[in-house]
Amino acid sequence: MGTEPMPQLTRSGVTRKELFLRACRFEAVERVPVWIMRQAGRCLPEYQAVRAQHSFLEICKTPELAAEVSLQPFRALGVDAIIVFSDILIVAEAMGMPLDVPESGPLLSNPVRNAGEIGRLREFDPERDTKFVGDAIRAICREAGPHVPVIGFAAAPWTLACYMIEGKTRGDVSRAKEMLRTEPAVVGELLERIARATTAYLQMQIAAGAAVIQLFDTWAGELTRQEYEEFELPATQMILQSLTKTSGNHSVPKILFA
Repeated sequence: MGTEPMPQLTRSGVTRKELFLRACRFEAVERVPVWIMRQAGRCLPEYQAVRAQHSFLEICKTPELAAEVSLQPFRALGVDAIIVFSDILIVAEAMGMPLDVPESGPLLSNPVRNAGEIGRLREFDPERDTKFVGDAIRAICREAGPHVPVIGFAAAPWTLACYMIEGKTRGDVSRAKEMLRTEPAVVGELLERIARATTAYLQMQIAAGAAVIQLFDTWAGELTRQEYEEFELPATQMILQSLTKTSGNHSVPKILFA
Protein backbone atom coordinates (compact mmCIF):
# COMPACT_ATOMS: atom_id res chain seq x y z
CA MET A 1 0.00 0.00 0.00
CA GLY A 2 1.35 3.42 -0.88
CA THR A 3 3.70 2.23 -3.64
CA GLU A 4 1.43 3.08 -6.58
CA PRO A 5 1.90 6.56 -8.08
CA MET A 6 -0.89 8.84 -6.87
CA PRO A 7 -3.16 10.19 -9.64
CA GLN A 8 -2.70 13.95 -9.81
CA LEU A 9 -6.11 14.86 -11.24
CA THR A 10 -9.72 14.03 -10.53
CA ARG A 11 -11.88 12.54 -13.29
CA SER A 12 -12.77 16.02 -14.55
CA GLY A 13 -9.15 17.13 -14.67
CA VAL A 14 -9.13 19.15 -11.44
CA THR A 15 -6.20 18.84 -9.06
CA ARG A 16 -6.67 17.76 -5.46
CA LYS A 17 -5.66 21.22 -4.37
CA GLU A 18 -8.24 22.97 -6.53
CA LEU A 19 -10.92 20.48 -5.49
CA PHE A 20 -10.20 21.14 -1.82
CA LEU A 21 -9.99 24.92 -2.23
CA ARG A 22 -13.24 25.01 -4.21
CA ALA A 23 -14.98 23.14 -1.41
CA CYS A 24 -13.53 25.56 1.13
CA ARG A 25 -14.91 28.44 -0.95
CA PHE A 26 -18.37 26.80 -1.04
CA GLU A 27 -18.13 26.33 -4.80
CA ALA A 28 -19.60 23.39 -6.71
CA VAL A 29 -17.36 20.31 -6.72
CA GLU A 30 -17.60 16.99 -8.52
CA ARG A 31 -17.16 15.14 -5.21
CA VAL A 32 -16.54 15.98 -1.59
CA PRO A 33 -12.79 16.13 -0.87
CA VAL A 34 -11.70 13.69 1.81
CA TRP A 35 -9.27 14.25 4.64
CA ILE A 36 -9.02 13.03 8.20
CA MET A 37 -8.87 15.29 11.24
CA ARG A 38 -5.80 13.62 12.74
CA GLN A 39 -4.09 12.05 9.77
CA ALA A 40 -0.64 11.01 11.03
CA GLY A 41 -2.22 7.79 12.13
CA ARG A 42 -1.18 5.86 15.17
CA CYS A 43 -2.75 2.87 13.39
CA LEU A 44 -0.28 3.05 10.49
CA PRO A 45 2.66 0.63 10.73
CA GLU A 46 4.82 3.23 8.99
CA TYR A 47 4.09 5.74 11.74
CA GLN A 48 4.70 3.16 14.46
CA ALA A 49 8.11 2.41 12.94
CA VAL A 50 9.11 6.09 13.13
CA ARG A 51 7.61 6.49 16.58
CA ALA A 52 9.58 3.50 17.88
CA GLN A 53 12.78 5.38 17.12
CA HIS A 54 11.80 8.95 18.05
CA SER A 55 9.81 10.75 20.72
CA PHE A 56 6.64 12.63 19.81
CA LEU A 57 8.28 16.04 20.27
CA GLU A 58 11.38 14.92 18.38
CA ILE A 59 9.17 14.11 15.39
CA CYS A 60 7.38 17.48 15.72
CA LYS A 61 10.66 19.39 15.83
CA THR A 62 12.58 17.48 13.14
CA PRO A 63 11.24 18.72 9.80
CA GLU A 64 12.17 15.64 7.77
CA LEU A 65 10.48 13.36 10.33
CA ALA A 66 7.40 15.59 10.59
CA ALA A 67 7.16 15.68 6.79
CA GLU A 68 7.49 11.91 6.54
CA VAL A 69 4.71 11.11 9.01
CA SER A 70 2.54 13.83 7.43
CA LEU A 71 2.92 12.19 4.04
CA GLN A 72 2.31 8.61 5.18
CA PRO A 73 -1.52 8.81 5.22
CA PHE A 74 -1.51 10.53 1.84
CA ARG A 75 0.53 7.71 0.34
CA ALA A 76 -1.50 4.99 2.05
CA LEU A 77 -5.03 6.35 1.69
CA GLY A 78 -4.93 8.87 -1.14
CA VAL A 79 -6.58 11.62 0.90
CA ASP A 80 -7.09 14.98 -0.79
CA ALA A 81 -5.11 17.12 1.66
CA ILE A 82 -2.08 16.70 3.92
CA ILE A 83 -2.05 18.02 7.47
CA VAL A 84 1.35 19.00 8.81
CA PHE A 85 2.36 16.86 11.78
CA SER A 86 2.67 19.11 14.81
CA ASP A 87 0.92 19.84 18.12
CA ILE A 88 -1.31 22.67 19.26
CA LEU A 89 0.87 23.18 22.37
CA ILE A 90 3.88 24.27 20.30
CA VAL A 91 2.61 27.87 20.62
CA ALA A 92 2.39 27.60 24.42
CA GLU A 93 5.96 26.33 24.55
CA ALA A 94 7.14 29.16 22.31
CA MET A 95 5.41 31.62 24.66
CA GLY A 96 7.62 30.35 27.49
CA MET A 97 5.90 27.30 28.99
CA PRO A 98 8.13 24.17 29.09
CA LEU A 99 6.42 21.30 27.25
CA ASP A 100 6.84 17.58 27.85
CA VAL A 101 4.90 14.80 26.13
CA PRO A 102 5.12 11.55 28.12
CA GLU A 103 2.98 8.55 27.21
CA SER A 104 0.34 9.74 29.70
CA GLY A 105 -0.24 12.92 27.68
CA PRO A 106 1.25 16.40 27.20
CA LEU A 107 2.25 18.46 30.23
CA LEU A 108 2.94 22.19 30.43
CA SER A 109 5.13 23.31 33.32
CA ASN A 110 4.33 26.49 35.26
CA PRO A 111 0.59 26.72 34.49
CA VAL A 112 -0.78 30.24 34.10
CA ARG A 113 -2.99 31.04 37.10
CA ASN A 114 -2.80 34.82 37.61
CA ALA A 115 -2.08 38.14 35.91
CA GLY A 116 1.58 38.11 36.91
CA GLU A 117 2.16 34.74 35.26
CA ILE A 118 0.41 35.94 32.11
CA GLY A 119 2.68 38.99 32.11
CA ARG A 120 5.72 36.71 32.02
CA LEU A 121 4.59 35.02 28.81
CA ARG A 122 6.79 36.12 25.95
CA GLU A 123 6.20 37.15 22.39
CA PHE A 124 8.13 34.97 19.99
CA ASP A 125 9.38 35.03 16.43
CA PRO A 126 7.72 32.12 14.60
CA GLU A 127 10.37 32.17 11.87
CA ARG A 128 13.02 31.56 14.52
CA ASP A 129 11.37 29.81 17.46
CA THR A 130 9.00 27.55 15.53
CA LYS A 131 10.93 27.40 12.26
CA PHE A 132 10.74 23.61 12.32
CA VAL A 133 7.00 23.79 11.56
CA GLY A 134 7.58 25.98 8.51
CA ASP A 135 10.43 23.74 7.39
CA ALA A 136 8.17 20.69 7.68
CA ILE A 137 5.51 22.39 5.54
CA ARG A 138 8.11 23.30 2.93
CA ALA A 139 9.38 19.70 2.89
CA ILE A 140 5.83 18.35 2.46
CA CYS A 141 5.16 20.78 -0.39
CA ARG A 142 8.36 19.69 -2.16
CA GLU A 143 7.48 16.01 -1.83
CA ALA A 144 3.75 16.23 -2.63
CA GLY A 145 4.12 18.79 -5.40
CA PRO A 146 1.98 21.80 -6.33
CA HIS A 147 -1.29 19.89 -6.85
CA VAL A 148 -1.85 18.71 -3.25
CA PRO A 149 -2.93 21.15 -0.52
CA VAL A 150 -1.14 21.27 2.82
CA ILE A 151 -3.19 22.25 5.89
CA GLY A 152 -1.50 24.24 8.64
CA PHE A 153 -3.13 24.58 12.04
CA ALA A 154 -3.14 25.96 15.55
CA ALA A 155 -5.33 25.92 18.63
CA ALA A 156 -8.08 28.49 18.97
CA PRO A 157 -7.42 30.88 21.90
CA TRP A 158 -9.81 29.41 24.48
CA THR A 159 -8.60 25.86 23.89
CA LEU A 160 -4.94 26.82 24.24
CA ALA A 161 -5.79 28.94 27.29
CA CYS A 162 -7.42 25.88 28.91
CA TYR A 163 -4.24 23.87 28.52
CA MET A 164 -2.05 26.74 29.70
CA ILE A 165 -4.21 27.15 32.82
CA GLU A 166 -4.69 23.45 33.56
CA GLY A 167 -1.12 22.41 32.70
CA LYS A 168 -2.27 19.20 31.03
CA THR A 169 -4.53 17.97 28.23
CA ARG A 170 -6.23 15.06 29.96
CA GLY A 171 -9.28 15.36 32.19
CA ASP A 172 -11.54 18.36 32.62
CA VAL A 173 -11.01 22.11 32.29
CA SER A 174 -12.81 23.09 35.48
CA ARG A 175 -9.97 25.32 36.70
CA ALA A 176 -9.99 27.29 33.43
CA LYS A 177 -13.77 27.67 33.56
CA GLU A 178 -13.64 28.83 37.17
CA MET A 179 -10.89 31.34 36.32
CA LEU A 180 -12.98 32.69 33.46
CA ARG A 181 -15.88 33.30 35.82
CA THR A 182 -13.91 34.76 38.75
CA GLU A 183 -11.18 36.63 36.85
CA PRO A 184 -12.63 37.38 33.42
CA ALA A 185 -10.27 40.29 32.72
CA VAL A 186 -7.23 38.09 33.39
CA VAL A 187 -8.49 35.37 31.07
CA GLY A 188 -9.39 38.02 28.50
CA GLU A 189 -5.79 39.25 28.51
CA LEU A 190 -4.54 35.68 28.09
CA LEU A 191 -6.86 35.12 25.13
CA GLU A 192 -5.64 38.30 23.46
CA ARG A 193 -1.99 37.35 23.94
CA ILE A 194 -2.65 33.91 22.50
CA ALA A 195 -4.53 35.42 19.53
CA ARG A 196 -1.62 37.71 18.66
CA ALA A 197 0.92 34.89 18.94
CA THR A 198 -1.28 32.50 16.94
CA THR A 199 -1.78 35.01 14.14
CA ALA A 200 1.96 35.35 13.62
CA TYR A 201 2.42 31.59 13.89
CA LEU A 202 -0.19 30.93 11.18
CA GLN A 203 1.21 33.68 8.97
CA MET A 204 4.51 31.80 9.10
CA GLN A 205 2.78 28.58 8.07
CA ILE A 206 1.06 30.29 5.14
CA ALA A 207 4.36 31.80 4.02
CA ALA A 208 5.89 28.30 4.16
CA GLY A 209 3.24 26.95 1.78
CA ALA A 210 0.12 26.05 3.76
CA ALA A 211 -2.82 26.35 1.34
CA VAL A 212 -5.41 26.23 4.15
CA ILE A 213 -5.22 26.91 7.88
CA GLN A 214 -7.41 25.49 10.60
CA LEU A 215 -8.13 26.43 14.20
CA PHE A 216 -8.97 23.59 16.57
CA ASP A 217 -11.27 24.69 19.41
CA THR A 218 -11.50 21.46 21.37
CA TRP A 219 -13.00 23.00 24.50
CA ALA A 220 -15.42 25.49 22.93
CA GLY A 221 -18.34 23.34 24.06
CA GLU A 222 -17.43 23.97 27.72
CA LEU A 223 -18.48 27.62 27.36
CA THR A 224 -22.00 28.96 27.55
CA ARG A 225 -23.18 30.82 24.48
CA GLN A 226 -22.73 34.13 26.34
CA GLU A 227 -19.20 33.23 27.42
CA TYR A 228 -18.30 32.15 23.91
CA GLU A 229 -19.62 35.34 22.35
CA GLU A 230 -18.01 37.57 24.97
CA PHE A 231 -14.58 35.93 25.19
CA GLU A 232 -13.74 33.28 22.62
CA LEU A 233 -15.48 34.64 19.55
CA PRO A 234 -13.66 38.04 19.59
CA ALA A 235 -10.28 36.34 20.12
CA THR A 236 -10.93 33.90 17.28
CA GLN A 237 -12.14 36.69 15.01
CA MET A 238 -8.97 38.65 15.81
CA ILE A 239 -6.91 35.83 14.33
CA LEU A 240 -9.07 35.23 11.26
CA GLN A 241 -9.49 38.92 10.44
CA SER A 242 -5.77 39.60 10.91
CA LEU A 243 -4.90 36.77 8.54
CA THR A 244 -7.38 38.06 5.96
CA LYS A 245 -5.92 41.56 6.14
CA THR A 246 -2.38 40.28 5.64
CA SER A 247 -1.24 40.88 2.09
CA GLY A 248 -1.41 37.70 0.04
CA ASN A 249 -3.55 35.77 2.52
CA HIS A 250 -6.97 36.76 1.17
CA SER A 251 -7.23 33.54 -0.83
CA VAL A 252 -6.16 31.21 1.99
CA PRO A 253 -9.27 29.50 3.37
CA LYS A 254 -9.66 29.38 7.13
CA ILE A 255 -11.44 26.50 8.85
CA LEU A 256 -12.77 26.65 12.39
CA PHE A 257 -13.36 23.26 14.00
CA ALA A 258 -15.04 23.65 17.37
